[in-house]
Amino acid sequence: MQEKWKRARQLRRASTDAERFLWRHLRQKNLAAYKFRRQYPIAGYIVDFVCLPAMLVVEIDGGQHVDAACYDARRTRTLETRGYRVLRFWNDDVLLRTQDVLEVIWRGLMER
Repeated sequence: MQEKWKRARQLRRASTDAERFLWRHLRQKNLAAYKFRRQYPIAGYIVDFVCLPAMLVVEIDGGQHVDAACYDARRTRTLETRGYRVLRFWNDDVLLRTQDVLEVIWRGLMER
């Protein structure tokens, strides 16, 4: 098995609370009947969630991302050059403003 797929499996097992919470809303085509995958390798990165048909990536960021802003920006640019739209949300937004986050994701799906 390729390293990226092994790492993706490890990340799925070690999901954050916010990732697990959002996954409950995205899995099994719960959002606008679109299928999402979680911890999925794309362009040398492993994204938190992706809807491949809509080319939409959803990233959930915790406090560690404050220090990784340059890395995250480079990662986003790489994904965008491959045709993906990237939506980023903070853990707190996912946990405390879930409906707002789902609305933004839904709009992102509908724009494609």
